[in-house]
Amino acid sequence: MNDGTGDMLTVTELARELGITPRAMRFYETKGLVNPRRAGTTRIYTHRERGRLQLILRGKRLGFSLTDIGEYLDLYDADPAQHDQILMLLEKVNTRITALEVQKTDLDATLEELASVRKQALIALDEEPVRVAAGS
Repeated sequence: MNDGTGDMLTVTELARELGITPRAMRFYETKGLVNPRRAGTTRIYTHRERGRLQLILRGKRLGFSLTDIGEYLDLYDADPAQHDQILMLLEKVNTRITALEVQKTDLDATLEELASVRKQALIALDEEPVRVAAGS
């Protein structure tokens, strides 16, 4: 159903282009994040909807919730100058960076502890035959 301009795609064509399933696209539609046109029962995606889906996928990849993504997309429609959108993005990005830095610190501590446990287990395995031999 591609009209040759690259501006109108079916759900299957756009899903293939974006590397997602048509089901995922319908899910985003039910959440109100995209609003494709209809030609009968066929969903038709325009350049605008493609862009919105790309923003949704990027936001998900960066760990933002669908609610956050939806708020961002709503501001995009409401603020042609995008000033409010950029301020919201900056606030959410800063919050996400802070959360990831905390997670990184926690992961580093967990990795250190696991490395210590592994080292202790390997030492115990190396000593075990000596104890078994001494006990016989």
